[in-house]
Amino acid sequence: MKKDEVLNVDKEIIVSWMEAGMIQLPGILLSKYRQIGLDEKELVLLLHIQFFIEGGNGFPTPEQLSERMTISAGECSAMLRKLVQMQLIAIEEGLSEDKIRFEKYSLKPLWIRLAEELSAEKKQQNLENTLHDEHDLYTVFEQEFGRPLSPMECENLAMWLDEDHQDPAIIKAALREAVISGKLNFRYIDRILFNWKKNGIKTIEQARMHGIQFRQKTAKQGPKTISNEPSNTIPFYNWLEQ
Repeated sequence: MKKDEVLNVDKEIIVSWMEAGMIQLPGILLSKYRQIGLDEKELVLLLHIQFFIEGGNGFPTPEQLSERMTISAGECSAMLRKLVQMQLIAIEEGLSEDKIRFEKYSLKPLWIRLAEELSAEKKQQNLENTLHDEHDLYTVFEQEFGRPLSPMECENLAMWLDEDHQDPAIIKAALREAVISGKLNFRYIDRILFNWKKNGIKTIEQARMHGIQFRQKTAKQGPKTISNEPSNTIPFYNWLEQ
């Protein structure tokens, strides 16, 4: 066969591929089909349904589907019933232009289930991250205080997290501010958090800039108490006075 003839054959094959149509397969379906209760045969069946829908046939018969698979029409019919019962596909009614009712498959329940799976995983990951941050928060406080926290102090931490909905990172920043100011106690840290919340401070960067601005302001006003500290030390800011 000549080179030109080979090229023409290749072009015809490519054209036939394009005319046969393509389907877009969501990667999330491949990675999560087991989690939503599907096996490989059911997954392939869903892909064939999607292919038929995109090709203009919204309600392929079990016979049409089984012709493309290694299962019988009866097995295919049973799998379709199972997918409907699992609420992974739905059979909807449509109305043609000439007012004739017809049935069609919908894969919307499948996409909703996948979205719910992703949402549940995200919530679980956020919960795990929160638990890790909270455990780390208690550890940081005990390291700074040089001792285990008392029940009352643990209750204060829990209140900041659960009732005030303070970010663990912001609580750590308030702890650092208390360390810098030489006032390592929960009442002082609570006042810092109250002041930050009143001023709309929600991020570490905002807290950092707020602290810098207050120290600069305090430095310009001069020390409020007599101190023998060297002049290059960080100016003291008494959050309890705010």
